[in-house]
Amino acid sequence: MDAHILAFNPEPGKAEQLAPNLRRILAPNPSPMTFRGTNTYLIGDTELAVIDPGPDHPDHLKAILAAVTGEQTITHIIVTHAHLDHSPLARALSEETGAPVYAYGDPDAGRSAVMQALASSGLAGGGEGVDVDFMPDRVVCEGEVLRGRGWALEVIHTPGHFGNHISLAMEDVCFCGDHVMGWASSLVSPPDGDLTDFMASCEKLSARQWRVFHAGHGAPIENPSERLAWLMAHRKGREAEILAALANAPTTAEALAAAIYKETPAALLPAATRNVFAHLVDLNGKKRVSVRGRLAADAIFELL
Repeated sequence: MDAHILAFNPEPGKAEQLAPNLRRILAPNPSPMTFRGTNTYLIGDTELAVIDPGPDHPDHLKAILAAVTGEQTITHIIVTHAHLDHSPLARALSEETGAPVYAYGDPDAGRSAVMQALASSGLAGGGEGVDVDFMPDRVVCEGEVLRGRGWALEVIHTPGHFGNHISLAMEDVCFCGDHVMGWASSLVSPPDGDLTDFMASCEKLSARQWRVFHAGHGAPIENPSERLAWLMAHRKGREAEILAALANAPTTAEALAAAIYKETPAALLPAATRNVFAHLVDLNGKKRVSVRGRLAADAIFELL
């Protein structure tokens, strides 16, 4: 990780002004999966939208409430997706403020048919953990615009990292959750993550002109189009590595991950295996690889 990425190190709990009507509060949940922690965003001057309240942490709840001053009131609580580092605090914040929680749906919403089949077969989520009890007060849809005094946020459904994942457009600014991050490539972990959907969502975002991305973790992304291009190229490069390895012999996602992610710490290899499995599911859908037996995380894959 280079020095520029590591330089992002804000004080947890402190509301930092990023732009007019835009503040960020870092949650105190650093980890190998969350970097410095989850970014919670406050939009507006008097009527406030809170994007991604974050983990169920009492100090973070206090920090968000302390940032509401004077005539300000929280009117919208918006969750980009139902991972444990983004959504659990939404309910407590709603109870404190009376503001409804907005999201694309429950943790199963937006899940593709192939991922639904994997979930039904018993495959559970990996990585950041699913907020299985999450349920919004109001379900949003593609193209819907949420409004408060002085701001408007357009909902863009961006599944891939998670089926119910949304991004939010405020003119040429995008709050992209965990779909695009500046500090690392986004995790795609079946059955919650779907690489086919992920790439399509990247293409969807690439079709628009953006000035800056504010991600769920890490610093603002000042070169959105370049970052999206890198992210897609990174995935295509990983696909090429997988296909090259399969050319030697049929094998499993776990074996492929061990061969490809040679410099990855052992503790992160399970997440790497899920990433490889996501590629294999995508390649199977594109008829470039086949699976021996039923599609499963421990199945043997081979080139077609």
